[in-house]
Amino acid sequence: MPDPLLPEPETRLRDAAVLPAGAPDWPWGETLDALQAAPRHHHLVFETDRVRILDTRIGPGECTPVHTHRWSAVLHVMRWSDFVRRDAGGRVLLDTRGRPPPPELPFITRSDPLAPHSLENVGEAELQVISIELKDGAAPDPRTPG
Repeated sequence: MPDPLLPEPETRLRDAAVLPAGAPDWPWGETLDALQAAPRHHHLVFETDRVRILDTRIGPGECTPVHTHRWSAVLHVMRWSDFVRRDAGGRVLLDTRGRPPPPELPFITRSDPLAPHSLENVGEAELQVISIELKDGAAPDPRTPG
């Protein structure tokens, strides 16, 4: 089953501005970090030198300011709603409308680091995702036995 949070593989390769997790040459400043650029939607739950946990909540009709996610993450989707992710220039990177929703909630997936983007909740419910950002390596694929 396709992951509703990830673009199709060919789109990910074409559109991704992805660097290795925690890359020292991360080209975007701290002011674009999710906690600084979009604090209304991203809340710090826990942080050490190796991991950061964010609780992200986006209400129906809300749109985050442009922000980044520097590290790979395991995503624990608590509440689902369709959304549109756009790059910093407003170009649509992912629109979940018309795709199957997660089979059940909570739903666990992963994400590579994300270049500047915004996310608009175009559904009727709150979107809530707990992100476990891994500062020292790539997030494992939860669909792969470990």
